[in-house]
Amino acid sequence: MTITLYDNETGDELGTIGRDQLNFLVEQLEEETSEDQDYWLRAETLDLLEERGGDRALIALLRKVLGDREGFEIRWEGEE
Repeated sequence: MTITLYDNETGDELGTIGRDQLNFLVEQLEEETSEDQDYWLRAETLDLLEERGGDRALIALLRKVLGDREGFEIRWEGEE
């Protein structure tokens, strides 16, 4: 299964992740509702995800997207 990540600010496609990577994000990040498919991320959040054993490729992708911004919001599309 393929899950696509998007930058909510720009609408740009960021890349694809696997089910395990998505499950990790869902488990680690706060969701406002059970249908929530977006997350606000910043450097401190990425550090925490890394400390908690996040997939290296996933963390690298998210750090690249963060760049020099203070934070960003991603959303995912695909089947959970």
